[in-house]
Amino acid sequence: MKARRIVIAGGGTAGWMAAAAIARVMGRAAEVTLVESDAIGTVGVGESTIPPLITFNRLLGINEAEFMRATQATFKLGIAFDGWKRAGDSYFHSFGLTGTDHWAAGFQHYWLDGQTRGHGQPYDDYCLELIAAREGKFAHLPDERMNYAYQLDSALYGRFLRRMAEADGARRIEGKIAQVELDGASGDIAALRLESGTRIEGDLFLDCTGFRALLIEQALHTGFDDWTHYLPCDAAIAVQTESVAPAVPFTRAMAHDAGWQWRIPLQHRVGNGIVYCSRYLDHDAALDRLLGNVEGRVLTQPNRIRFVTGARRKQWHRNCIALGLSGGFMEPLESTSIHLIQRAILRLIRMMPAGDVSPRDIAEFNDQQHTDMLQIRDFLILHYKVTERRDSPFWRQCATMEIPDSLAQKIELFRETGRVFRKNEELFAENSWVQVMLGQGIVPRSHHPIAAKLGDDDMTRLLSTLRQNVATTVRGLPPHAAYVAQYCGVAPDAA
Repeated sequence: MKARRIVIAGGGTAGWMAAAAIARVMGRAAEVTLVESDAIGTVGVGESTIPPLITFNRLLGINEAEFMRATQATFKLGIAFDGWKRAGDSYFHSFGLTGTDHWAAGFQHYWLDGQTRGHGQPYDDYCLELIAAREGKFAHLPDERMNYAYQLDSALYGRFLRRMAEADGARRIEGKIAQVELDGASGDIAALRLESGTRIEGDLFLDCTGFRALLIEQALHTGFDDWTHYLPCDAAIAVQTESVAPAVPFTRAMAHDAGWQWRIPLQHRVGNGIVYCSRYLDHDAALDRLLGNVEGRVLTQPNRIRFVTGARRKQWHRNCIALGLSGGFMEPLESTSIHLIQRAILRLIRMMPAGDVSPRDIAEFNDQQHTDMLQIRDFLILHYKVTERRDSPFWRQCATMEIPDSLAQKIELFRETGRVFRKNEELFAENSWVQVMLGQGIVPRSHHPIAAKLGDDDMTRLLSTLRQNVATTVRGLPPHAAYVAQYCGVAPDAA
């Protein structure tokens, strides 16, 4: 069988994740060519990840410690949300399970029943990852009992993947794309013509050109669904600072009166940024706010990013597949940017055509991608909509805005019954929804009657044993920074 000619337009995280995965998985069945220009920068602020990246790296045979050294990464157990329910309040969305579920009902139903019987301990106390994060501890545990992700330098991750992709046969061509040539008969992309005059033909073209969407939109005019009526933030500024304290195993998302600010600790520096709605905060004021709320010396020039939250109407159109920002944008509130790239790449590999591109593959790919983005969109909207904040025009707009029926159903179902149902391989599991909805102030009015099956002594024994197991395990964990230094540490001068 003739090798598929796969041309990737653009590098960055999306381009090199695609090149590395396809070159490694497809081998000689694919010829991978990546076109990028050193003169074109990347957004490169996706430094906080979620656990599925572990699976992606394992599928590619990547050694974790080597990868973490190369990207100066730390471990991540979740996200601390400061000021989202109300100013001065805080809650934590962890990657772990809380308590022990029954097949008929999640642990939250037992916890809620326990509250009515005088067990007043917070829901947080039953989650290993959450307590470990708050105490700044981490270790790999037997049976992979600790769920985690990474905080990493995305530019270094791209370089790491580039070395791997090129070793597996991927070819990089330096140059700017001057023209996207279409086939007059089919309307497919036939080739990319560079400013140098070089012409690069292919069978499949992956658009990793970021917000420009040079292939999927400028050439193929796919269309875009704007979701800013649900997620009104439209600008961000990012800077890096020196570390002034040991790195903690979690990311912070700190709400302010027109959006929020992130803080992501790597081994020897910290990624910082502010996300805001330009209707309520201008660029200069946002920059002043960001710089006034960072810790440590600023190492980089502020990187300003303008964006429109939404999704391309077709992620796969003709022989072009959009990856990363060219396919749509979700603000990094729940660290889903790299995950969406990963999902699209693995989905494409599973649907890799042997001959002509099947319209059925295209339709299925687009349906699955669209479902992913809608479900993530709803989870992000939840953070803005379910709030007690009314202290600024921005938060008043968020509290009163219309929301999708799919999200309204999830919120009201939990409010009335304490139930959460996961649909169609939805990214965020039941416990993620429970942690955020409880953290944002929703207390269910009822819970599953199965919890009443436990007598008072059994309920006391269940809850105390679960809390004790968490506390005992956390006591035995080393400090996160010490574990990172021993497992994958990078010397400060090397960093």
